[in-house]
Amino acid sequence: MRVTLPILLILAATVVPALADEAYRSEIRKWREQREARLKADDGWLTVAGLFWLHEGANRFGCDSTNEIVLPPGSGPARAGAVDLEGRQLTLRLEPGVPGRLGGRAVSGPVSLRPDSAGPPDELEMGRLTLYVIERGGRFAVRLRDRQSQARREFTHLSWFEVSESYRIVGRFVPHPKLKPITVPNVLGSMETMPSPGYVEFVVDQQTVRLDGVLEEMDAKQLFFIFRDQTSGQETYPSGRFLYADLPRDGKVTLDFNQAYNPPCAFTAYATCPLPPRQNILPVRIPAGEKTYGKGH
Repeated sequence: MRVTLPILLILAATVVPALADEAYRSEIRKWREQREARLKADDGWLTVAGLFWLHEGANRFGCDSTNEIVLPPGSGPARAGAVDLEGRQLTLRLEPGVPGRLGGRAVSGPVSLRPDSAGPPDELEMGRLTLYVIERGGRFAVRLRDRQSQARREFTHLSWFEVSESYRIVGRFVPHPKLKPITVPNVLGSMETMPSPGYVEFVVDQQTVRLDGVLEEMDAKQLFFIFRDQTSGQETYPSGRFLYADLPRDGKVTLDFNQAYNPPCAFTAYATCPLPPRQNILPVRIPAGEKTYGKGH
């Protein structure tokens, strides 16, 4: 039986979009697998098991409950050492005989500690634990990672909306005349400013909305969006979600909400997550991307 040219053209027009759609779905599935792998990794957010704000002077750490920094039971000695804070100077001291490594080298005597505000922080490794100093709002804290944390042991899997190309949206980028400082609140109740090169205007359900993008670093290669929509507190995490997008090209930015994901605070109480600025609270539903952890299992 001979197939006519019009029928072949119809078949081609049907098959090509289907193949493109499956290729896109496969790309998103791979991205989501990588997202979950990062979360479960030794340095992923599931291992974050403590956050301890430092005071001036000696901040002792160990498994005894009288320490300022209390380590998980059975993870080390009752008294392991101290982090001394004097102004902005941080010094680590280990008790005699307590093993620890900084940058792969054994700690010997008092050593200075670099917080995350000065670049990659110095990390103290003690068996299954890692401790390092963060700075937030001018205050210092020790963040604790435990490779045997309860959150990591009990993690099941992430939950997602079905992939939909209709939520891979190309929006119009509107640049600010110069970098604009955007006020971003965080879960600590404080504010920080982040530079914004502009906002993206796009259409959802026949409604025009916009999101301000910010730069995490001055030489960042992507825009960072912290947003909340009308699924927040229902299907998705109440405080909002994160999304990255490539920098604008030809005045356009692609917002792929199939890659929207939960902030670290959805998995640990010891994160210091930024929250959506007021202008990034959308009056529309965006049922795409990651759902609230624990729902749909």
